[in-house]
Amino acid sequence: MNDKTFSVTTLNKNISIVEKARKKHSKASEEYIHVKFTYQNVVWDGWVPVEYRRTGISLKNDDEVNAHLNIAYEQMNPDNFSAWVKKQEEFWADKQRAQTTKAFFDSLIKGGWQCVDCTLPKNPNWARRIQDLKEFGYTLATNTKHYCPNCKANKTHLILLPIERGGVEGNGYETWTPGLRKKIIKILGSVDVYENNTNPHCLPDHKFPEIRWDENTKEENPEHMNENEIRQKFQLLTNQRNQQKREVCRNCYQTGKRGYPFGIKYFYSGSYDWDKTIPQKGKSAEKGCVGCGWYDMSKWRDSVLEKLTK
Repeated sequence: MNDKTFSVTTLNKNISIVEKARKKHSKASEEYIHVKFTYQNVVWDGWVPVEYRRTGISLKNDDEVNAHLNIAYEQMNPDNFSAWVKKQEEFWADKQRAQTTKAFFDSLIKGGWQCVDCTLPKNPNWARRIQDLKEFGYTLATNTKHYCPNCKANKTHLILLPIERGGVEGNGYETWTPGLRKKIIKILGSVDVYENNTNPHCLPDHKFPEIRWDENTKEENPEHMNENEIRQKFQLLTNQRNQQKREVCRNCYQTGKRGYPFGIKYFYSGSYDWDKTIPQKGKSAEKGCVGCGWYDMSKWRDSVLEKLTK
């Protein structure tokens, strides 16, 4: 720490940091610390996320990391596991249409690192299932080069942390009820903003990308949201385009270069480069997204057409 007057939270004596250098999963913009949690005769050896956009975790100093690990340690105590499992069973009882994803959860809940090729359920789109688990609020770590004794090669492995959904601080992605989802789609006319036509399969998308959220960004989405609030906050995209947008926003976050749809390098506000006077994360960061086609594709398209007519 540079500030010698800053008091660092004491790390629980039963926690050992195996490697302080952060493990990185660049594609998901995640970072982890390798730790061992010792509970009587049980040792949990794994990676704990310290940069994890799904739950708004972005830890920058030793004090934040130590406090976070202390809470995770308490939540992951084996004495709490039965109660935690019961809560998850109640959660999944309302997810009858997500049985394919639940199969992955059922495998990961067994604990330890699990290989995507020989341990997890066989599925050509396993990454989508893992993303679904993250969107449900579960915390996972990903090691893309973990040696698998069965495959006898380095393979992608995942480990599930049995902590509160939404993270140890209770942060996470905004959620909406099925009723609000239907309301958003109805108000936005089922129009896929990428194709600019109606599509019954499009879904609500937050204009402001979650990768730039922090713990103060998440808001409630009540069913009584009015039309103006919905139009300001959401647009509709297919799942495929939503994934494409995630990648574009991830790249923007990591490189400072804003994305542009259809190969048209045009911004109705700002430029190709992220404005360095604007914060990288938090509510204020949304100003840096304005002008990007992926942020508000309908407004971007209207601006392009206006330019063409002139």
